[in-house]
Amino acid sequence: MNHARPLTSGRTIVLMGHAAASRYRRRLPLRGNVTYQIVQPPFNLRFRNMPVEDLKEYIAWFQSVLQCRIDELAAYVQKDAASKNWEPDGSPDSLEMLGGWLEKYVSTRERTQEEKDEIEARLGDLIAIPSHDLTNESYSLGFDIGIYFGLTLLKNHPTLRWSQNLRNKNFADYGQPVIVGFEAVPLNPVRIGLNFAYGFARKRISSGRIHEVYETWSTQVQ
Repeated sequence: MNHARPLTSGRTIVLMGHAAASRYRRRLPLRGNVTYQIVQPPFNLRFRNMPVEDLKEYIAWFQSVLQCRIDELAAYVQKDAASKNWEPDGSPDSLEMLGGWLEKYVSTRERTQEEKDEIEARLGDLIAIPSHDLTNESYSLGFDIGIYFGLTLLKNHPTLRWSQNLRNKNFADYGQPVIVGFEAVPLNPVRIGLNFAYGFARKRISSGRIHEVYETWSTQVQ
């Protein structure tokens, strides 16, 4: 297998805090002898409730795992015969095959009553609570694909850069790694990746959607 130049080479997110140890790991057996390591951040990610120092540590951790998350994703994707030649080269075309692959592998599980009660306590009856949620593996795949989506934008649009808003808790993506340099709003790549995972799981989007969204955001680059 040919290894593409790491997408994270020469790109820095935000130099703040110290890198958290990436000791929160779980591996799932895949087909053959490949395993997929589910991402497990060192915090519960309720960003608005996290102290600023924890938010700084989170983005340092996020920076430290970018390349290994892409490596994990690539190994999983390449294990499928239909996508064995996929390379994480940061090209827009690479997003086409990635969408078709995720559509096949995303999965859901039934929510526990405890989870339903917790959501209802937070949101009341504002929305209907879906009976199913993504599996832990599918959450992790959404995270990884979001990272790859963001890094692809960064590679092809050098004016874009990483940022973290620690000033305004009313900001939708407060404390989270976002990409800035677009005309309207920043891009939260992890949120985008999870939206893809949910969309495929609920059969609401087609395999070409990831590439379509990439093209839409590309037109918004300043």
